[in-house]
Amino acid sequence: MTGLAVTRVGHSCHLLEIGGRTLLTDPWFTVTPTYDPGEPLAMSVAGLPALDAIVITHEHYDHCDLDALLALRDVPVIGPGTVAVRARERGWTDVRELEAWDSTTIGNVTVTATPGRHGVHEVTYVIQGGGRTVFFGGDSLLVPAFKELPGRFGAFDLALLPTNGLCVRPAGGMQVVMNATEAAELTAILRPRVAIPHHYAFTSGRLGDLMITKGDREPLAFASEVARLVPATEVRVVLPGQRVIPVSGS
Repeated sequence: MTGLAVTRVGHSCHLLEIGGRTLLTDPWFTVTPTYDPGEPLAMSVAGLPALDAIVITHEHYDHCDLDALLALRDVPVIGPGTVAVRARERGWTDVRELEAWDSTTIGNVTVTATPGRHGVHEVTYVIQGGGRTVFFGGDSLLVPAFKELPGRFGAFDLALLPTNGLCVRPAGGMQVVMNATEAAELTAILRPRVAIPHHYAFTSGRLGDLMITKGDREPLAFASEVARLVPATEVRVVLPGQRVIPVSGS
């Protein structure tokens, strides 16, 4: 087996080192007054290491900031059809279009799209390489198909999960992201060695938070729920820029 490491850039954007490859998840580098990760980004696009792939769950701007990555159009982009259209429009030629249960390989790393549900079409991912398995949840809701994942993929080393339970006020308070309790329930299904919450600091700005979105910005609620439901899993609340090694190489 080879090592596994993850560095949180901010929001749901991570640098994932697995199987000797480096993948970037759900990129977001362009901050606006009404769309802010609510925490400092760990690095700029110029500060990114060499990437082997960019993995995107859906087309929302805070997960699919392709315009900020135009200098990296030689890097493969992996995403569902809605993301693939945007990537091709912006000049990417190596676009891997995946829907639920489709897979592609980056060297010896396999990326499999798994079901998800959000306000727009979304997939989640299982990423495997070097004998390690990671689940990346983007900002999905909890869906029944997640119960299939251990049977399909075996043991999980790491789960990266949204936790803020984001609701859209103009849509009658419709929930579009899993909350801390639901993320803990998914952790109990996957039973990873380590779980890292993300997608919790996001803000729509002072007025946006009052009129458009509502979410829980406290990641420790997730840690508390996991401790109750699946104490064998270690929860790491990771600040942007922190590099975590869930399991060392062997």
